[in-house]
Amino acid sequence: MEEKVPKLKTKSAAKKRFNFTASGMIIAQPAFRRHNLRKRSQKMKRQSRGTMVLSCYDIQNIVRYMPYK
Repeated sequence: MEEKVPKLKTKSAAKKRFNFTASGMIIAQPAFRRHNLRKRSQKMKRQSRGTMVLSCYDIQNIVRYMPYK
């Protein structure tokens, strides 16, 4: 009888914050947009609207948190 490898758990925080595109990239919200926006420049606030595609180095870490995506 073969021993079964235990299932890996997905990090709940990661599944709430990141989504995969059809091509395998990961999209996320930009950081620093929750509060204290009076300190931020108008350019920073404008450019951080919507979502962004993460870099390949960040993707390597996120894939570890979400093994079944």
